[in-house]
Amino acid sequence: MKLNEGFLDSMKEAFALFRNNDPAAAAETVRRAMRDERTDVASPHADPHDKATTPRFADLLQPRRRADKAQTEPEVQDCGHFSTRRYVNTAGQRDYKVYVPGYSGSDSLPLIVMLHGCTQDADDFATGTRMNALAETHGLIVVYPIQPQGANTSRCWNWFRPADQRRDMGEPSLIAGITREVMATHNVDPKRVFVAGLSAGGAMAAILAQTYPDLYAAVGVHSGLPVGCAHDLPSALAAMRGGKTRSKAHQPARGDIHNVPASRCPLIVFHGDADATVHPANANELVREFSGSETVAVRPPGGDSRARKHTVRHMASPAGGDAELWIVHGAPHAWAGGSSSGSYTDPSGPDASAEMVRFFLEHPRRH
Repeated sequence: MKLNEGFLDSMKEAFALFRNNDPAAAAETVRRAMRDERTDVASPHADPHDKATTPRFADLLQPRRRADKAQTEPEVQDCGHFSTRRYVNTAGQRDYKVYVPGYSGSDSLPLIVMLHGCTQDADDFATGTRMNALAETHGLIVVYPIQPQGANTSRCWNWFRPADQRRDMGEPSLIAGITREVMATHNVDPKRVFVAGLSAGGAMAAILAQTYPDLYAAVGVHSGLPVGCAHDLPSALAAMRGGKTRSKAHQPARGDIHNVPASRCPLIVFHGDADATVHPANANELVREFSGSETVAVRPPGGDSRARKHTVRHMASPAGGDAELWIVHGAPHAWAGGSSSGSYTDPSGPDASAEMVRFFLEHPRRH
């Protein structure tokens, strides 16, 4: 493979990041450079997604953990329209990708907003979660807001900054604006608009559910953190280690009627109990205001020894919200049941995407 100057510059950048103890950013730089390089030199008949052409040194910089694939890909493939757009408001601008299924009916469709984790982008997250294939099966529109590196060096949503934890401010206003723009340009059922995310995206999804209860009917948080557990980077790192729970000092601003207890919003939480990035104590904190009514131990389907066992807890809150807590035993910091073609996925886990879609469709907004 002939290496052009851009590729060599990317390699220098990756090794500099690696030396500066930022392996996630280094790995993403390598992955992006390899993708661009393969596009430049591939034959007209080559598969641009063929990972067999990726050199082994890229794997050495790869911080992601992937389990052996223990389930088949869905039979329904995404065959709709996937396009990129840009939203702008006073808080800034964000690109996003929207997936519209190949659906010819006249009924309004549910909308799911999917917030990627650190170092990810829309394409990677869509691939890893396989949400577009589920959109074809269930007739859903899916939108993937994109966090640029200019907003966070690792492309994390800034869930730990006070300015990005408030309605009509910062990143919540941008994501809510994207949501409303998609609703205005597509045939969306306003009572069936949902938000979900992974890791930093999961933490931001929880913020959106609390600050925009008039917009989102239910929320899915995978390997994320509760609202108000951090106010800066040091407190965020402490929360990720499980050393700090939601601060009692974190209260809605006076007069902000839209900051409501998260327990009023239906919530589904997934977390691996072997997660070394975000401590699973955060999953319990997310559902702290719910009371358990049933605990169900679920064994791998069909007795597949490679599939992970998991425990599901069904809960309700005095405020009227329902919750499900899925603890996946032995699972790392990864999307349960995701595709091995995406990053931060655990194919051997239960199918978090399918369960979230099921939960969402069971919980349309009542008012």
